[in-house]
Parts: sequence; structure tokens; C-alpha cells
Amino acid sequence: MASNIEAYAELCNITFGYLKSMALDCAIKLGIPKAIHLCGGGASLADILATVPMPESRRPYLPRLMRFLAASGIFSVDLDVAAAGEEGIYRLTPVSRLLVDDDSSLAPFVLTHTGKHLAGAALHLPDWFESDDPAAETPFRMAHGADLWGIMGCGDDAEMMNRLFNAGMASYSRFMMDFVVCERDVFEGLSSLVDVGGGTGTVARTIAGAFPHVKCSVLDLPNVIESIPADADGAVDYIAGDMMKSVPSADAVLLKARNLLHRFIS
Repeated sequence: MASNIEAYAELCNITFGYLKSMALDCAIKLGIPKAIHLCGGGASLADILATVPMPESRRPYLPRLMRFLAASGIFSVDLDVAAAGEEGIYRLTPVSRLLVDDDSSLAPFVLTHTGKHLAGAALHLPDWFESDDPAAETPFRMAHGADLWGIMGCGDDAEMMNRLFNAGMASYSRFMMDFVVCERDVFEGLSSLVDVGGGTGTVARTIAGAFPHVKCSVLDLPNVIESIPADADGAVDYIAGDMMKSVPSADAVLLKARNLLHRFIS
């Protein structure tokens, strides 16, 4: 009996797991991590409501969202300081500190993956496995009629998707490159490097700044390169092209965190 109860609890945890990412998406879009941060890292519901714009009809539902976010570990709640009838003080956790609205925030990275295009495509997994349609090469293509690069290139949501995806990848890159540039041995002996699918060049510019002797280039699709402002200091070269056709010659080629995501959306 005990094992069945434990299995049921785990099954429920998996079944409702998507609610965690959707609640996280909601918290970021409402600006709740920033609101708590502006209150010194701890905020009551009244503090949050004073900062987060919300119609009067929706305000009674915020406690439910906050309790769920706290139970999920995104925030913590200090009930010891709660006055009678109040919810307590909500505080940032190590997770939500990564979402505070500053240059190191990972909020854009989260929103890239919880949005309607990527998260929505996952709902088509069973249809994709049952389908023998050669045009539906991936669940993403089945859901949207094109891969992500096609949507970013000319779809109705092209501008929004470019902005969202590039911001998400840039935020992830800024976070990870703090660790990568510490591994100085990796870049010994290199005089040139090309970041394949490097987007707006966050990674390449970080490497170029840390290792001025390495000439860094970014290869990405024309619509991505065309949206990037000119590099005033010339630290990075931006090259429009298709990595499936050719990659510029360099001492090293960088492919960052793309295998799983690329198979799902390409």
C-alpha cells in the first residue's frame, strides 16, 4: 500500500509538473521577482500588489499563485512574521534571484522556452509519433507548419520570435560565459574562432573581450545578422550564412547547447 501511495504521489508530481513552468512564466511576466527584489528581498502580498498591475477582480487569486510558487521552490514564505489573516512575507530563493531584472537575469531564457511556440509544440508529441507525414519532420514543424528558423525568418510572428529567442539565448550565454572564460586553457593556441548560430554575438564578444588575441566571428542566418547593430569596435565579425551549407574557416568552431533543442525545433 505504501509503495502505491508513493507511486501515486510521484505520478501526480509528474502530471502537474507543467504547472510549475507555467506559474514561473506568469510570475516573470507579472514582474513578481523584481517586485520582491525592490522590497529588499522580502515582500508581503500587499507590497506585491502595490507594484504589480492587476485588475481588482484578479487580486484575490494572487495568494493561490504565490503559495504554489513557494511550494515549487521559486519563492520562500516566512509565516512566522505573518499577521492574523495575512499570507506572510515572500522572499527570493536562489532560483528566483536568477530572474531579477538586471543584466544577469535568466528571465528571457525561461520565457523563450515557456512561450506558445516551444511549449505548444510539445503537445504534438503523440501526434508526431503516430504520423508518417514526411513534412512533419519534428513536433515543432507539425505544430506550426515550419521550423523555428522559418518562423523567425518570415512568419507572422517573425519580429516577436527574433526578439524573444535572441534575448533568451543572450541571457543564457551571459550566465554561462562567466564560467567558460575561467577555463583559460581551452583557448590556448587559438587565433580564431567562429560561433555557429551565435545570434547577437554575446558569446563571441565575451570571448573576444577575455582573449583579445582570438579573432571571433559569428555565423547566423541573414535575418538574424541584419537585425544586429553594427559592431562599433570591430571586436567581432558577423557573417550571414547557413551552417548546413558552409562554415567559415577558423581554428575552432563553437556550437553551444544546441543538440536537443535543434532536434526538436528544426
